[in-house]
Amino acid sequence: MNTIEARFRSTLGDFELDAGFSLPARGVSALFGASGSGKTTLLRLIAGLSRAPGSLIVNGEVWQDDRRFIPTHRRALGYVFQEASLFPHLSVRGNLEYGWKRVPAAERRIAFDDVVDWLGLAALLAKAPQQLSGGQRQRVAIGRALLASPRLLLMDEPLSALDSASRAEILPCLEQLHRQLELPIIYVSHALDEVARLADTLLLIEAGKIVYQGPLVDGLTRLDLPLAHRDTASTVIDTAVVSHDPAFQLTHVARQGIAFELPGLHGTPGEPLRVRVAARDVSLTLSPPSQTSILNLLPARILEIADDAPGQVLVRLALEDCVLLSRITRKSAHALGLQPGMAVVAQVKSVAVA
Repeated sequence: MNTIEARFRSTLGDFELDAGFSLPARGVSALFGASGSGKTTLLRLIAGLSRAPGSLIVNGEVWQDDRRFIPTHRRALGYVFQEASLFPHLSVRGNLEYGWKRVPAAERRIAFDDVVDWLGLAALLAKAPQQLSGGQRQRVAIGRALLASPRLLLMDEPLSALDSASRAEILPCLEQLHRQLELPIIYVSHALDEVARLADTLLLIEAGKIVYQGPLVDGLTRLDLPLAHRDTASTVIDTAVVSHDPAFQLTHVARQGIAFELPGLHGTPGEPLRVRVAARDVSLTLSPPSQTSILNLLPARILEIADDAPGQVLVRLALEDCVLLSRITRKSAHALGLQPGMAVVAQVKSVAVA
């Protein structure tokens, strides 16, 4: 069974965790929630670092149930903490080799040189941890975890202690791992931009309970869930690069008949590219405008309309096989006579697409 199945119940003071989930055993599953919602508690239970009544089955192997509890050191997992916690007396190479040498050669699932390449560590191998930036130390910590050949990688807010420059440095490396590995990753975060960029599956936790589990796009755009009602409400669309316009420094991407023009030259033709569109950057019109500065005009159908902040509504739109959110004023929705089922045109400024 290529799934990760879990159910845990735990009480610590006034906090109660009662969480169960079923995740695919590949790709990135984001465990997302506010501070104090139970994210790290749940991750530590999965790792066996904490213990509570429950069950955990990874690819058909029982790691915990009523009769069995496999200790952390015997679970085939890697754990990346908020702080890198490298061995100060070892070089970067020594840190990377720490777990790698303890795995029999015949059981190694990931090659040393591949990890060095994916994480851009070749120029750092001879350095000591004290000579590294925060982003570099975290890349080494991720590499060390991968080279232990885990069947499951747990990442507990690995970017939260980094500055914006270090986060920008490491996110492309995480995207590279996502593309290259079939290894399942459970990624804990309270930063929606990280989740939108990296995840396939979303686990949304509130006050110790899983309130949503499923595809990322559905979790971001369901109007009965809290993420759609944040200031940062957005949706993601997985597209492919079609071509570039060097004269105007634009990239053309598409998915199932949906086309976007993005500022800048990104990727190569055929390469996958995920775009993120904020709800506040999507306006609506009943017919295509004849003259406009907006390059992305997308035929859409209204699926649902819900009240949002005072004086505002959220409109959930169908675009071919994906969904888009638009946040507009209640006055505009009334003036256009918007109703579920109506055909509209979604307008998205190119410079607003991430």
